[in-house]
This record gives sequence, C-alpha cells and structure tokens, in this order.
Amino acid sequence: MGHRRGASRSQAPARARTAVKVQTPGLVITHSGRDLIVEDAQGGLHLCSARKRLGRIVCGDRVRWQPTTPGQGVVTHLEARTSLLARPDARGNERPLAANLDQLVVVCAPEPPLSEGLIDRYLVAAELIGVRALVLVNKADLLAPAARAQLEERLAAFAALGYGVRFSSACDATQATTLMPHFNGHTSILVGQSGVGKSSLVRLLLPDVDIRIGRLSVASGLGRHTTTETTLYHLPGGGDLIDSPGVRDFQLWQATPADLQRGFRELASYAGQCRFHNCRHHNEPGCAVAAAVASGAVDARRLASYRTLLQQALEREKTHYPT
Repeated sequence: MGHRRGASRSQAPARARTAVKVQTPGLVITHSGRDLIVEDAQGGLHLCSARKRLGRIVCGDRVRWQPTTPGQGVVTHLEARTSLLARPDARGNERPLAANLDQLVVVCAPEPPLSEGLIDRYLVAAELIGVRALVLVNKADLLAPAARAQLEERLAAFAALGYGVRFSSACDATQATTLMPHFNGHTSILVGQSGVGKSSLVRLLLPDVDIRIGRLSVASGLGRHTTTETTLYHLPGGGDLIDSPGVRDFQLWQATPADLQRGFRELASYAGQCRFHNCRHHNEPGCAVAAAVASGAVDARRLASYRTLLQQALEREKTHYPT
C-alpha cells in the first residue's frame, strides 16, 4: 500500500507538467473567415484558429497562442485593447474591424465624389474611440488648380477644428517622403470608400508590399491574398499601417445623442452655455451653438450634419425604447 501511494505522488507532477503548454505572445496581422495569421516576436507567421469564448478577434489584436503543428496554432487569450474600430454588419450588429490603433486616416479623392458627411462620421468614430484623425485626399494629380482650391475650401472646416488635412498622389513616388512623418510611430488604419486608392497608398508607403502579401499567402495556405481582408503592415520608420477594405458607406449605428455631442468636437466648447442644460442643439430656444453658427464661429454644414445624425439616433432610441 505504501509503495502505491508513493507511486501516485511521483506520477502527479509528471501529469501536471505534460498538461502545461507554452503560451506565446503574438500580433494578429490579418484574418480570413475563422482563420487568423499571427506574427510571433521574431516575425514568423502562423495560421491560427481561436477559442470560441474569445469572441471575434481582429487585425491589430495582441494575443497569446499555442503552437499545434509547425506553422499553425490556436489563440487562447486576448489581451486588453486600447481601442477598437467597428462598423455594422449586414444585420446591423457590431462588427469589429481593427484593434489597438491610435490614428484613423480618412482617405478620399476627387473620384468617387468626396462626401463631407462621410468624413464627419469617420471623425466622430475617431473621437469616440479616442484616436487622432487625418483627412488624406488622394489622387490630387487629377485636380486642376481651381478645382484643388475649391476642394481645399470645402475641407477648411476640418482643418479649423485641428484635424490634419493633406493632399497626395500615389502616382508620385516622392510623396512617400512627405507622407511618412504622418505615419511613423503610429498604428494607423486607412478607411474610406472603394476606389479612393487606399491600396495604391499602401504600395507607395511600402514598396515591398507584394513580397509581404506573398508571405501572408503562404502562411494562410490559400496561395492568395485579397483586398477584402483587413491587414497590418509594419512601417520601415516605425509604427504600423492597417489597410481596410473599401466601403460604400460608414454609419454610426450605435451612437447615442450624448456620443454625438462628444464626437463633434466643436460642440464641447459650448457645453453649459445654452439656456437649457439638456440642450441637444436641435432648434431649442437659447441654443449657444445655433448662435455660434449665426456669428460664423461654428460651421453651418457641420451643425446640419450633426443634426442629421442626432435625428437618426433619436429614431433608434424610439425603436429600441418605445414609450
């Protein structure tokens, strides 16, 4: 009996040792369906699946994973995120897009036609998730001097609010030197409509991107890589660049009226100045923001954009919380 008890004690630590598996830190470079490509500390790429309890893991997430077979593994832990950009899916539910970014770059162009309203919504999203924002007009080579001056005037309201506004052309290789200082040291995501040239900008900033895409394709085992995936690339000067698929539109489907007042940064300076403490700046008497528009201190188009989004938010509240 004593021998058997001793044997069980000596075997228990061995079983415990075999149960412990090494968890390796990694960075999610891209995902396709249920598959993730995770980069290890040495730059190696691994095709991984993820434990279902972790929820949706996205590009830019920092994780811990366990190797299963050479080049493959399973993600077992999701590290806390510093930021998360999401958009609605086809059913109107939240669909996370990218995590741990600190700069949102809204790419627009003369064609497809530039929409200030779309830029407004992206800038609100940037404010709400706590990241800086840059408006980048691509394909500037298509603009005649008069057309460029007109476009600069349309974007002046954003510059006046402190948002960076830059013009560039992916066709001009020298533009990379001009743009890099705005990207180095940041984890930036390129967002915008399809056709504005985000992929061309990636190729401008990363001349070796085709080699990198090839590595991703090999790691995924699919032999291809498409622009329907959100992908993170390391910048040679430090920082990361996330390329996201183009969209037709971007909606703030979960923004509340309070969110919108925070998201339009020019409204913050008028907090507490309206006649009513709960003023939503939507045709209430004694509204300080309306008075600021009349005096030219606040851009009228921006206020109209805010009011449109506010009305949508109020309609959502009625739908979800009917009286």
